[in-house]
Amino acid sequence: MTDLTPVLAGTRILVTAQRRSDELAGALMRRGAEVVIAPTLGVVPHIDEDALLRRTQEVLEAGVDTVVVTTGIGFRGWMDTAEAAGLGDELVQALAAVRLVARGPKARGALQAVGLKADWVAESETSAEIVDFLLAEGVDGCRIAVQHHGAGDPHLEAKLVAGGASVIPLEVYRWGPPTDPAAVTDTALQVAAGAFDAVMFTSAPAATAWIAELEEQGVTDIVRDLVASGRLLVAAVGPVTADPLVNAGLRPVHPDRSRMGALVRLVILTLGDEAHSVPTPSGVLHVRASAATLNHGVLPLSPNGLAILRRLARNPGEVVSRDRLLEVLPGDSADPHTAEVAVARLREALSPYLGSHPLVRTVIKRGYVLQTS
Repeated sequence: MTDLTPVLAGTRILVTAQRRSDELAGALMRRGAEVVIAPTLGVVPHIDEDALLRRTQEVLEAGVDTVVVTTGIGFRGWMDTAEAAGLGDELVQALAAVRLVARGPKARGALQAVGLKADWVAESETSAEIVDFLLAEGVDGCRIAVQHHGAGDPHLEAKLVAGGASVIPLEVYRWGPPTDPAAVTDTALQVAAGAFDAVMFTSAPAATAWIAELEEQGVTDIVRDLVASGRLLVAAVGPVTADPLVNAGLRPVHPDRSRMGALVRLVILTLGDEAHSVPTPSGVLHVRASAATLNHGVLPLSPNGLAILRRLARNPGEVVSRDRLLEVLPGDSADPHTAEVAVARLREALSPYLGSHPLVRTVIKRGYVLQTS
């Protein structure tokens, strides 16, 4: 993506990840987006480093037949712990002599970074695929070391043990509470109020925690309606991350390849797509959650003006009565003159950007219509 046209100008995007959040935000901000970072979970590293080192010694001294690597961050954390204890080189040599199973490309990449090659990769990035693979080959009498991901995976261990394996668990990190719970609550409420154009997720536990926050605040149905109406994009890095969102009825999108770059590209293409725009005689209009743009330039609109423009853009070319416009304006005025004043001020704000082409046209005795090309 070398073209940095600000196609996301005027958008507000919520990033729920802690890891690599700055990288995600930077890629979106370069395209003009405003990004808010509010991680729904924190990472608790090295929960019991002494236990991890004892199990590492067990791997080195007693040996194992297979090592299962579930996450890149977890494997790197294990290597860092071993290195700090003076066991780094010995551990890499030991792993080179056993079968290495990786849960997806990130885990495979972490192995490659220390000169190791995965013997088998679960392309679906699920523990279930790993279990199916190992059980199909037979694990009775095997010693298997499992590096857990942040949420843990007791089912993986239980199924391997049931198959006759001896399992050595390696817990490097675990998901913990968010570092700023107030920010998680505040952004969830803002999402429900229509203040964001998109929410992005990079892990299933983070998605689950965010859904729980929506439930806690009583806004799940509101957010679900925003997604269904097309006013909110919910984007996940892959199908595993998307699964809890699907189950909650939030209709997420995800890229074909579970990569951060692919996720960013999907959000950029989706929000910048013509499907989210209105062609007008003066250019391409986008009405975002908290702003509107014309040819990717942000228009200086008041909240009332943005509300009027959003209602008119909902169905371009449709005549909207003053009574219908009153419904989207704050307050409970029933005076049609209030809508007329709001439209007049909207036209005044738009006039420097439209040239000779009016954007909002009056249809006598019926209401107003957004002029399209």
